[in-house]
Amino acid sequence: MPTMKRSGSGSHGSNSNLQVFHEGDGVNFRMKTVDKSGNKKPISVWHDVTLVDIDPATNRATPYLNFVCEIPKFSRKKYEIATDEVGNPIKQDEKKGVLREFKKGDIFFNYGCLPRTWEDPTFIHPDAEGCRGDNDPVDVCEIGLKVVKPGDVRPVKVLGILCMIDEGEADWKVVTIDAEDKWAPFLNDIDDVDRLLPGTLEAIREWFRTYKIPDGKPPNVFGLNERFMNKTYALEIIKECNHAWKELITGEKERKITHMEEGVKKLVRKLSKSNLLDFAHADDGDEAPSF
Repeated sequence: MPTMKRSGSGSHGSNSNLQVFHEGDGVNFRMKTVDKSGNKKPISVWHDVTLVDIDPATNRATPYLNFVCEIPKFSRKKYEIATDEVGNPIKQDEKKGVLREFKKGDIFFNYGCLPRTWEDPTFIHPDAEGCRGDNDPVDVCEIGLKVVKPGDVRPVKVLGILCMIDEGEADWKVVTIDAEDKWAPFLNDIDDVDRLLPGTLEAIREWFRTYKIPDGKPPNVFGLNERFMNKTYALEIIKECNHAWKELITGEKERKITHMEEGVKKLVRKLSKSNLLDFAHADDGDEAPSF
């Protein structure tokens, strides 16, 4: 059972008291989250939602992690958390004023991220082919049957992880199953997915290999001989990225990188300056969970 410290009003351990509303349209469209139980306080689904799911009935940690959905299965609009905007709303990505969609077609799994994680662009993981982190929260592929709406927070079981190399950056993809899905009792590690849902992992890997080809880009490649690593390995990556997130929002990371090249320092500074929130103290938020 994970253990963690709660940070009071700054933390939201489940979806129970959260409400998503839409604002604006086109490139100005944003999905914003508020605490519906009180004074409609704005909530960052990256920073204010805890990594470990909390049972709202008991206020105790569950065995699950929280998954923030950005892109529902069977859709193609490229929604993402605006990591460099105050409050971190969800927006549709755009390039030169044009809203982006997956030209490959609809994605077939719910896609989003783990809150309170960050793939550090100053860190090169030994299994990531010499590539640095991609400067975003850790990505999640949730393979359950339910279509999850953008902005929803769901408890999930971690099953494994794939190391994608995206244009020279390490871009980990965590495979999960919704804790309430009918398959959840039978899926406890990555081998169970292969055994009970054959073809699922291969389809996920091929989606990420080929989804940029319609944009005129080459296929993506993968570390670790293209293998999906198991749950234990995945949880170690998640812990590392939770620790990196703490360093980012407390400003510790920015203080450590005086020796880095200017481009990387600018990335960290931009995120750090827009995300130093009042709840972010060194003794606050998630403790590194002991899964």
